[in-house]
Amino acid sequence: MSTDIPDVSGISIGILGGTGDQGKGLGRRFALAGHTVLIGSRSADRAREAAESVGGPVRGADNRAVAAEADVVIVATPWEGHRPTLESLRDELAGKIVIDCVNPLGFDKKGAYALDVEEGSAAQQAASILPESRVVAAFHHVSAVLLLDPEVERIDLDVLVLGDDREATDTVQALASRIPGVRGVYGGRLRNARQVEGLTANLISINRRYKAHAGFRVTDV
Repeated sequence: MSTDIPDVSGISIGILGGTGDQGKGLGRRFALAGHTVLIGSRSADRAREAAESVGGPVRGADNRAVAAEADVVIVATPWEGHRPTLESLRDELAGKIVIDCVNPLGFDKKGAYALDVEEGSAAQQAASILPESRVVAAFHHVSAVLLLDPEVERIDLDVLVLGDDREATDTVQALASRIPGVRGVYGGRLRNARQVEGLTANLISINRRYKAHAGFRVTDV
């Protein structure tokens, strides 16, 4: 695998819907890697509380302020809030790399299952809502439990990165690799995000059966 990746050390990272475990976990790991992290929420007070719980160079603000200030923005909202959040922030996100890690999943007594999305995937929905942004799909399969655990120094997994803009996917691969143990691996065009998002349902089943926090590795790369 090529080691010729861009220098992303000075990039600030905003996380929309960052008060959930996934958002806080990613924020924690990027803060540990030296990035300025901005936690966003519909409620600025909730965002500031979440930022304080993460610690380090992390600040909290409402989603609009975070979207406007951060260099790169991660979308970590619940699926039901995905469309309205992005529609409300179209102007603030114009021209920016927007990393969508939302998994459209349903749950019933049989477990998790992938939901049908009209646009094909959450990432494709984001791209349709944000035509002036550079949408990349990534970070779907990273355990929030591991991200938040202070005893876990390295996370042994690959992050599949999908998108139609080569510079944007290279940047996101480099950001993923800032987390110790993690590799960013290019996984195809944005049209292929559907199966990556849906694969999260399988991973949830694996983790429940084996009482684990498993991730994925790509071999021979």
